[in-house]
Amino acid sequence: MNEKAGELVLDHIAIRLGTVELVSLNCSIKPGEVLTVMGPSGSGKSSLLAYIGGFLDKAFTASGKVFSGELELTALPAEARHTGILFQDPLLFPHMSVAGNIVFAIVPDVKGKAARLKRAEDMLAGVGLADMGARDPDTLSGGQKARVALARVLVSSPRALLLDEPFSKLDQTLREQMRALVFEKAREAGLPVIMVTHDEADAVAAGGAIIRVGA
Repeated sequence: MNEKAGELVLDHIAIRLGTVELVSLNCSIKPGEVLTVMGPSGSGKSSLLAYIGGFLDKAFTASGKVFSGELELTALPAEARHTGILFQDPLLFPHMSVAGNIVFAIVPDVKGKAARLKRAEDMLAGVGLADMGARDPDTLSGGQKARVALARVLVSSPRALLLDEPFSKLDQTLREQMRALVFEKAREAGLPVIMVTHDEADAVAAGGAIIRVGA
């Protein structure tokens, strides 16, 4: 289990746009479990993830606390929260190799170029991309890029994994493969997961609690 990861607690979270309350949550997610938040576009799903990660747009107002174990994440700046997030697009750095994208995210306590590169190659092998570290990201398929993005998040030793519809641009077969891989890796790492999605199949695959917003 990731030593940083603990139960993720959303303590009376409320997110508003003007006078309209979009999200109101009070719940917890244990390591390895997935909470799915479903709702239409504009219902505040992604804003919830942004608040947890520390980058909520100033157009919104929010209240409530987020804890990882005993640590209050909402008291920390975004860069100190260590919440890993996957978006619809993999957002790989085009000027870096595949391995370079992974090395960039490795925590500083892994010292030395060789050790960091080995960590990156091991992580790539773990997501089914062994021996692809030297590749240019632009030469990868959409499914391969999604796997690199997942590896980059996992190697950063996050306290929680936030999923902002990361499967939505993949075809049906790749969606099923990536869902299985992401949830398997989250369980292996002992990460609490919050996933926002439009897709009922995502929620079924996650197998955890479902909260609907904006209904």
